Amino acid sequence: MKLRTVGACGTVTGSCHLLEQDGFRMLLDCGAYQGEMEEENSAAFPFDAAQLDAVLLSHAHLDHCGRIPLLYARGYEGRVYSTAATLKLVKPILEDALKLMKEEAKRARRKGLPAEPPQWGEEELRRLTERGKPIPYYAPRKIGPFRVTFKNAGHLPGSAFIEVQAAGKSLVFSGDLGNRRKETLPDPDYPRVADLVLSESTYGDRPHRPFQETLVEFAEVLAETLDRGGKVIIPSFALERAQEILFYIRRFEAEGRIPVAPVFVDSPLTTRVSEIYSQIQDFFSNEVRSLYRRGIDPFAPQKLRYTRSVDESKRLNELSGAAIIIAGSGMLSGGRILHHLRHHLPQKRNALIFVGYQPRGGLGRRIISGEREVRIMGHQVAVRASVYTLGGFSGHAGRDELLDWLSAEGRVVLVHGEDEARDSLARNLRARGARVSIARLGQVFAV
Repeated sequence: MKLRTVGACGTVTGSCHLLEQDGFRMLLDCGAYQGEMEEENSAAFPFDAAQLDAVLLSHAHLDHCGRIPLLYARGYEGRVYSTAATLKLVKPILEDALKLMKEEAKRARRKGLPAEPPQWGEEELRRLTERGKPIPYYAPRKIGPFRVTFKNAGHLPGSAFIEVQAAGKSLVFSGDLGNRRKETLPDPDYPRVADLVLSESTYGDRPHRPFQETLVEFAEVLAETLDRGGKVIIPSFALERAQEILFYIRRFEAEGRIPVAPVFVDSPLTTRVSEIYSQIQDFFSNEVRSLYRRGIDPFAPQKLRYTRSVDESKRLNELSGAAIIIAGSGMLSGGRILHHLRHHLPQKRNALIFVGYQPRGGLGRRIISGEREVRIMGHQVAVRASVYTLGGFSGHAGRDELLDWLSAEGRVVLVHGEDEARDSLARNLRARGARVSIARLGQVFAV
């Protein structure tokens, strides 16, 4: 078995790795780059897509699935294997990505700038949907010379880490591992001892803040800002993070910890994902499933409203009084959140809460670093609102959880992390006696 790392080496986006055995070529994820590396998304693949035999998808985040349609545009004809929940969630995620690419091209043309059309479209999405093949957790599947098993990664509904066996050797691909302290999803399973583990390292250099402390601060910030009539602006990923934020707002209201105020979800994609959640209840934690059984929507605060149009979204900027606005994109790379930041950042009574990872070079990272003025949509915007970073909401395993998950493994290849995080995690693993490689793009590993 031979592994080639062709994405997410030194970054937390662009997950993509090629596995080969007896001439059979199987891809592990094919994700989009985000942040300062977005231009890489139109680059040529370092392999012939037409020669691929199968694709395994760990979960539905764009940095893991975003370039799969491009595989079909460039000659791939095979299946995409994933869990049933992932296949349901991938469709709206990719439809939204295509919509944004088309809108970006239109804006460029209006400004007289060169604009290439999207390199994939509805036809490639249709083929992906038709070729998607669900695999249940814990049910080994023969794919070419490989024996493949999906196990729960606890990162998203339906997220998986993947165990692969062939010719007496075994590999484990972590995908993205979830945070064990989360309450909406089940904890990640542990992997089998393998000949090689290809592991993410997003937070390999630091543990997460205790989750209960994060919840206490979240409730306090919400209460203080709403009590003074301010707006709470929360950039959020449409998949998992937005729903988790809604879960805790509903709980805080029920416990009397925050005033009941209008909660606006200003993201068509989040709306679509939330509609799918009730269809995939078996992929959630026992607590969430129990609420569903009692007829309670776990993700619905009392005054929850989903905006359905651009006009509704614009009217939120004229809204008086206290409110919570959750909008995408979570990494501030586009979307409606930019309009809300432009209008609400200059006002001291408001609060901006980051609940997700902000990539190096991005707008979010600049705001967090303390810049008092930032450029948004061609405008210089003063940052006067209070800014909070609640890292405990991360959907990724922290350093200590990664070390625990890898505790029995003797050989580890680190991807999906910035170099500082990978270096730190590698030092800790080596101190325990593991053989660790920090993968470079195009590097080949024998399993």
